[in-house]
Amino acid sequence: MIFQFKQLIAFVKKEFFHIFRDGRTLLILFGIPVMDVILFGFALTNEVKNAEIAVIDYSRDNYTINITNKILSSEYFSSVQYFDKYDDIGTSFMNGSAQIALIFPEKFANKLDHDGNVDVQIIADASNINTAVMLTNYTSSIIVNYSSEINPDMKMLIQPKVRMIYNPELRSVFVFIPGVMALVLMIVSAMLTSISLAREKELGTMELLMITPLRPITIIIGKVLPYLILSVINSGIIIGMGMYVFNMPMEGNIFILLAESTLYAITALSLGILISTKAETQQTAMFASLIGLMLPTILLTGFIFPVESLPEILQYVSSAIPATWFIKIIKNIMIKGLGIEYIWKPTLVLAGMTVFFILLSLKNYKSRM
Repeated sequence: MIFQFKQLIAFVKKEFFHIFRDGRTLLILFGIPVMDVILFGFALTNEVKNAEIAVIDYSRDNYTINITNKILSSEYFSSVQYFDKYDDIGTSFMNGSAQIALIFPEKFANKLDHDGNVDVQIIADASNINTAVMLTNYTSSIIVNYSSEINPDMKMLIQPKVRMIYNPELRSVFVFIPGVMALVLMIVSAMLTSISLAREKELGTMELLMITPLRPITIIIGKVLPYLILSVINSGIIIGMGMYVFNMPMEGNIFILLAESTLYAITALSLGILISTKAETQQTAMFASLIGLMLPTILLTGFIFPVESLPEILQYVSSAIPATWFIKIIKNIMIKGLGIEYIWKPTLVLAGMTVFFILLSLKNYKSRM
């Protein structure tokens, strides 16, 4: 028994030695927990800050100006856009320049002084539920506090009236369907592609393919085309389930959405190819895909946490993640019913990312050969 115990201690020491000499294992054991604690403790939050608000002020008196100034001076809002027409609010919601709007009625001061109460309309873009709810709560709280300041004896002197558009019922499926679609396509296209190509390299079959009459581009296309087809099929399944199982609307053109989904899948495929040019084993490819693609897609794209609430440096990181732009495209097409004139910018960003990743992959591939 004593002899076996000594063998056990020696075996455990050997395992510890193997663990501590493997940098990837140490990164999983200690790096990921530390990174998660830092992200969730300091960076990731459901609070919304630095939002943009649109204002239509038909009265332009001291009361409305003071309320607007109080809203702008809070940490939750960074800028105010003034409009003259109600239709301008819809335009600002469509192009994403504002997430919430505030409308002051005519003769605001006169109604407040003579009638003792007046309504203020708050309109929020509820395509992102968390952001809409937070911003309406912040705005309503600022207005109510100002109302109590100017007349402490009367309650609800200025009464906020909240209206949600695009998702008036505040259904969470409107948020999760776009996020799940972006995540699934990233898994199928990028992760499985990188693992598949890394497996060919690890087993040595890639070198065998290279000595065949097939051109390298033919080999790569042949390897990734099945994943592209499966990604498009997955897109159709997710869209169909969202529409017919969860009653998610399809306000825009479904063919444009499928084309955008195909573009995003190609972007993810190019990322998978890029990872495979660097990864020598399947384990390395899986680890790189998990840390470099899946976690950022979940945490930094607006899928769960509002991008506006992230620190500035992480907002730049978010802009470099393809899923950030694809989620915006899905919401604009399915929920808001917008056409290509409103989604051309994220479309060009995805196309540019695709070209960049493919060129970088070709460079790495030629260096390896």
